[in-house]
Amino acid sequence: MIEGPSKLDGIEGPSKLDGLRGVRWWLGNTTSVRGWALRALFSSPFFPSLIFHISFSMCKFFSPLMALSAVAAAVITTSRRPILSPSLSSNFTTTLTLLLIRKHPHHHSRKLITTMAASSATPEKKITAPYGSWSSPITSDVVSGAAKGLGGTAVDSHGRLFWLESRPTESGRLVIVKAGNDENEEAIDVTPKDYSVRTVAQEYGGGAFSISGNTLVFSNYKDQRLYKQSLDSKDSAPVPLTPDYGGPLVSYADGVYDTSLNRYITVSEDRRKSSLDSITSIVSIELGDNAVKEPKVLVSGNDFYAFPRLDPTGKKLAWIEWSHPNMPWDRSELWVGYISDTGDVYKRVCIAGGDPAIIESPTEPKWSDEGELFFVTDRKSGFWNLHRWVESDNTVVPLYSLEAEFAKPLWVFGTNSYEILKEHKNLIACNYRQKGRSYLGVLDKNKNTLSVLQTPFTDLMNITSGVQCLYVEGASGVDPLSIAKVTLDDVASNVVDFQIVWSSSPTSSQYKSYFSSPEFIEFPTEVPGENAYAYYYPPTNPIYQASQEEKPPLLLKSHGGPTAETRGILNLQVQFWTSRGWAFVDVNYGGSTGYGREFRERLLKRWGIVDVNDCCSCAQFLVDSGKADGERLCITGGSAGGYTTLAALAFKKTFKAGASLYGVADLKLLKEETHKFESRYMDNLVGGEKEFFERSPINFVDQFSCPIILFQGLEDKVVPPDQARKIYKALKAKGLPVALVEYEGEQHGFRKAENIKFTLEQQMVFFARLVGGFKVADEVVPIKIDNFD
Repeated sequence: MIEGPSKLDGIEGPSKLDGLRGVRWWLGNTTSVRGWALRALFSSPFFPSLIFHISFSMCKFFSPLMALSAVAAAVITTSRRPILSPSLSSNFTTTLTLLLIRKHPHHHSRKLITTMAASSATPEKKITAPYGSWSSPITSDVVSGAAKGLGGTAVDSHGRLFWLESRPTESGRLVIVKAGNDENEEAIDVTPKDYSVRTVAQEYGGGAFSISGNTLVFSNYKDQRLYKQSLDSKDSAPVPLTPDYGGPLVSYADGVYDTSLNRYITVSEDRRKSSLDSITSIVSIELGDNAVKEPKVLVSGNDFYAFPRLDPTGKKLAWIEWSHPNMPWDRSELWVGYISDTGDVYKRVCIAGGDPAIIESPTEPKWSDEGELFFVTDRKSGFWNLHRWVESDNTVVPLYSLEAEFAKPLWVFGTNSYEILKEHKNLIACNYRQKGRSYLGVLDKNKNTLSVLQTPFTDLMNITSGVQCLYVEGASGVDPLSIAKVTLDDVASNVVDFQIVWSSSPTSSQYKSYFSSPEFIEFPTEVPGENAYAYYYPPTNPIYQASQEEKPPLLLKSHGGPTAETRGILNLQVQFWTSRGWAFVDVNYGGSTGYGREFRERLLKRWGIVDVNDCCSCAQFLVDSGKADGERLCITGGSAGGYTTLAALAFKKTFKAGASLYGVADLKLLKEETHKFESRYMDNLVGGEKEFFERSPINFVDQFSCPIILFQGLEDKVVPPDQARKIYKALKAKGLPVALVEYEGEQHGFRKAENIKFTLEQQMVFFARLVGGFKVADEVVPIKIDNFD
C-alpha cells in the first residue's frame, strides 16, 4: 500500500538595466502620495496578474528583458527597502516566473532562478513570530503545481530521450514527452490529448510504455488497451494492438520487443472473471499488421509475473515469478525459458529462488549483447547485489558484494536500476542505496570492482543508456525529482558533464532561501540495540524566527508500503510545512527498505507494533533533543502510513492529532476487499485472526483521545472508501473532533492539483486550530470539524 540546465538568456547583470534609468529615476523621485499609492498597488494580491499583463504588453514593443527590467526597477524602488518584503518578493518572483515561462515554457536556467531568489534575501533582522504562523511563498498552489511525477525514460534509435510525466494540472494525465535535439529546441508531447499513458496492472502500474527503434507501444489508461504509435511521423495516430473487451478489464505492463518474430512480449493481468482474483501471465502480441488479435499466452500458472526479458538472439526469455502468500521481496524466482521457432516457450530452467534452503528474492534480469544474463538478488548477505548466471552449469556468481541495495522492492513494473554500457561491454552502470543515500557507480564485471561516480544527486532511481551518455532519474536535498544527462570520460571512470534535462519542479529553486535541508538521523527504538532512521527537517524561513523559549510543533510522516522507503530529497510538500515554522520528520521505521533484509523483516508478524513504536520513539527522540515541542506532536501518513497513523493514535498517547490519507482502519475488511497483489500481504505482516482484530484501530475506538482528519478517494481499489467512513462514523459517535474529506474521481493517492492543494491546506488549518495554538498566515477557509465547530 504505497503512496506513486538548459540556459535562458536575458538577465546577466546590472549593465543590462542601464537603458531603463529614466524609469528608475521617475519612480525614485515620486511624491510621497504617489509613492504610497504605488507601494499599495505592488503589495496587493492583484499585483502578479496586473504586472504580468502589463509586462506581456510591453513585450510587444520592447524586448522581454526590458519589460522585466522595468518591472523589477519599479518594484525595488517603490518598496524603499534594501530588499523586497516577503509578500512583495513572492508577488514579484511569481510574476517574473510566469512571464519567463510564457516566453520559454520548457527551458529553465539555474542561473536565472538564482537571480530571482536573490530578491528575497534575508533581512538584517528577522521578524519574531510563533512557529507555525510564518508566511511563506511556498503556497499550496506552488506545491500542487510542482507535483509532476515521472513514469520512466527511454531512448529511440536516434538517441532521442523520451519520458513519461504525470500532470496534476491535467487531472493527473500521464504524457510521453520527447526531448528537443538541443537545449534551444523545446520538448514536445508525443501522446495525443485524448490519451493518458498508464497501466493499472497490480493497481500500482509502471512499465506503461516501451520504445524500440522508432516504434512506441503504450498502455492507454481509459480502456487499458495497448496501442502502437510511430515516432517518425509528427502526427502519427495510435493504433490499437489488443482487443476491446468492453472496458478496462485486461491490463498490460513491462513489455519488450521480439524483433525476430515481430511481436511484443508483456505481462498481462486479466480481470474479466474476477477483479479480486485476476489471472496474470506473460503473453505475446503481434505487431505486424493492423488486425487486432487475441494475445498468445507464453508463460502462465503462477500467481504473479514480472520482468520478461528477451536475449539478443530471441531464443531465450528470462522472467521473475512469485506466488501467494509471498510478496516479490519476500521470496521470488528467476526463470529462463527457451523459445521455439514458432515462438512458444518449450523448456524452462529455474535460475534462482527455487532452492528452499536459500532465502532470496531475485529481481531485474537483463541480458548483455553477448548473451550473458545478469540480475539482482539478496541471497546469503540479505542485500540486493548484482549476480550473473553461468548457463553451462546453471550456477549463480556474485559480481560484487556490498552491504547496500542495488534494487528496490517490486511495487511497480519496469524499474531499471542498472545498465550495461554499450561502449564498454565489461562495465555496468548501477545505482545503489546505503545508509540513507544513493550512489552512482560503475561495476567492472570482469575485474569485480566498483567505482563511484560523483554527481549532485544523493537519491537515484532508474538509469537509461543514451548515446555516449546515461540518463539518470534522481534528486537531492536541493534538487527535486529530475532527469540528468550524465556524460562519462573515455574509460567511464569520471563524470565530465552533468546536465538537468527535465525537472518535476523547474522553478523551485527560486524558493531556495526557504528550503530546510534534511538531516539524516539514527535513533534508538524500544528494542535494545536496534536503531531506526529518519530525515529531520528543521523550521526554516529567511524572514521569520521564533522566540528562544518556544519549541516548534512537529509533524511526523509515516511512509506507505509498509515495505518502502522515504528519502531525503527536495519535496515542496515538506517545505510547505517547514517554511511556515513546523519541524518535519520522515521516518524509516523497522520494515522499511534500503537497509537490507534483516531490517526489512522486523515488521513480519509485527505490523502495527514495530512501525508504531518506531514512530513514537522518533518523536520522543526529537523532543528529548530539544528539536520539537512534546505538546504539539502530530502524525500523518497515506495508505499503509495512514494505518500507522491511526494505530499510533489508538494504541499510544504520543501524538496530539493526526491526518490519515486513504489509510487502513480495519485490517480484516482490507484483506477481504483489496486487490490480488496485496490480498495475502497482511498474512505475513500481521498473523492470524486474533492479531487482525487486535491491530485494527476500528476495534478500539474507545482508546482514541485526540482529533483526526481523514482524506479518501472514492475510486480507491487498494484501500476502499469504507475504511475511512467506518472510522469517521465511530470517532464522531464517540465525540472526538473529526473530519472526513472525500474526493470524486480519485484513486489510491491523489493526482489532481486541486485535491493535492485542498488536502495540504486543510491538514495545516486542522492542526493549527486543534493543537498548534497559533493562527496560520494563509487565508484558508477551514472545513467543518464535527464535535468542534
